[in-house]
Amino acid sequence: MRNRRRVVFGVLAIIGMFTASSQTMAATEAGVASIYSGEKTANGEYAYAHALTAAHKSLPFGTKVKVTNVHNGRSVVVRINDRGPYIKGRIIDLTPAGARAIGSDGLARVQLTILAGKALRSS
Repeated sequence: MRNRRRVVFGVLAIIGMFTASSQTMAATEAGVASIYSGEKTANGEYAYAHALTAAHKSLPFGTKVKVTNVHNGRSVVVRINDRGPYIKGRIIDLTPAGARAIGSDGLARVQLTILAGKALRSS
């Protein structure tokens, strides 16, 4: 009985490691962030310059994402409320407030980490 418990515990531990590592890998993305504002978004809101919102190609609306500038380490949490960017190589469009928060005034290399919502889907 004792050995059976050890085997079951070992199998569960291995499954847990694979599950945790695949969730971690799926919850990050790296690339270039750009800036946009002033237009109606895909979910009906506006991309207000002062709001901490963003556009992503595939994350569900409402997903909270931590955006970290890889050059200076500054980060901000934004909420996805739009689709885009549609320029090759870019992974997220930030409002001016979001861009300022990470020390960017144009394009920036960033890492995205999902804080709440579904995992990243392939684009």
